[in-house]
Amino acid sequence: MRVLLVSANTLMAPYPVYPLGLDYVAGAIRTKHSVKIADVNDFDDYNDLCGVIRDFKPDIIGLSLRNVDNTDTTDSRGFIGIYQNLVEVIRKSSDAPIVLGGSGFTIFPTEMMAALQADYGIIGEGERLALLLDALEAQEKVFDIPGVITRDNQAFLPEPWDASFGRLIDQDNSHLKFYLQKGGMLNLQTKRGCNFKCIYCTYPHIEGKNLRLIPPAEIAETALRLQHCGAKYLFVTDSAFNADYSHSMAVAREFIKHGVSIPWGSFFAPTRAPEGYFQLLADAGLTHVEFGTESLSDKILASYRKPFSTKHVFEAHGNAVRAGLYVAHYFLLGGPGENRDTLSETLINVDKLEKTVLFFFCGIRIYPHTALYDLAVETGQISDTQDLLEPVFYQSEFISSEEIVKRVQHQANGRMNWVIGAGGDETARIVAGMYARGHSGPLWEYLIQ
Repeated sequence: MRVLLVSANTLMAPYPVYPLGLDYVAGAIRTKHSVKIADVNDFDDYNDLCGVIRDFKPDIIGLSLRNVDNTDTTDSRGFIGIYQNLVEVIRKSSDAPIVLGGSGFTIFPTEMMAALQADYGIIGEGERLALLLDALEAQEKVFDIPGVITRDNQAFLPEPWDASFGRLIDQDNSHLKFYLQKGGMLNLQTKRGCNFKCIYCTYPHIEGKNLRLIPPAEIAETALRLQHCGAKYLFVTDSAFNADYSHSMAVAREFIKHGVSIPWGSFFAPTRAPEGYFQLLADAGLTHVEFGTESLSDKILASYRKPFSTKHVFEAHGNAVRAGLYVAHYFLLGGPGENRDTLSETLINVDKLEKTVLFFFCGIRIYPHTALYDLAVETGQISDTQDLLEPVFYQSEFISSEEIVKRVQHQANGRMNWVIGAGGDETARIVAGMYARGHSGPLWEYLIQ
């Protein structure tokens, strides 16, 4: 079959994100099918996508929905309307069945099937598209395939994909060249799943609650291929790169062994690390550490079910800075239990963090399949029948988002390294300009004070 895989993500703030998932889907189906990836970010408008559809003449079209919204209370935007317009354009250009997938779809499969009137959906990992294609070719029923949904059958989350992960990297694809020209930042994955229990996070639902580790040598070989393709920076997309310390250290050693020489970064949990951990990673090319700190009040960290305390945050921060790394901390303020005292505690402690950038998000997006969702239903903030496709945020009963924003702005006192939200369109414009002048990577290091 001729399979067109379309990345629908157009979110460019703070920077464009390479559609890594479609490489894995393409890798899972390439031996039996002719596959092409199209990225809407790579087109001037939808007419270019229509041209690709006419030229390729797909038998089936896979539509990857990475984001439901931008998760930012200060500039809240839902993307369902954009996706509906995109599906309408595709329908006018082709009669091929449309299959939905991606992380955003896995959170809202039934709702998105209804909103977009697609033919099929893949819940969980997109490699299951291979099973659907086999069934369609054999003219067999698809209802019993784990993770496959239609408009006529109920959604259920399958067990995590237990086959090997095979990524297709097509150096000649125009969408790869697009990201090389827009900052040169490509993505890498070292594991799937998340074994943490944070109340707001969708990773355990999307990828599973147990870690599935990719062999370190295989990861390094992939990194080296991306480097040879022209990547100037790699971002590791794991929920937390250091969720398994021994594995992440083995990855770093393989980077050194294979000669990976471009800089890279990832999200980290500020948990207690083995001695010399960040120095080893720095020796392997790590330059940017993004800590999912969320709060610097132990009461709130416990409420969020984080696997660390404020003491661990300062310890991890100090170790990363001493290793010569750029460090950023992300905060989720206004969650369960947040009040004026816990906010004051966080802001006082934040001022003790040196040589860093601070990103503050005020209010936490409520997603199904999370403990935060259950709490929001229990406390009456939402109903269990409420449509959450458009952004809905949890709000502490003790302090409003408006007051939190004002307190953060007052404490920041104009400092550039205190950023509320992702920066919005203005940040995206500045980043795009810096990419055009030859800069690469996430660029937030220029804000460090």
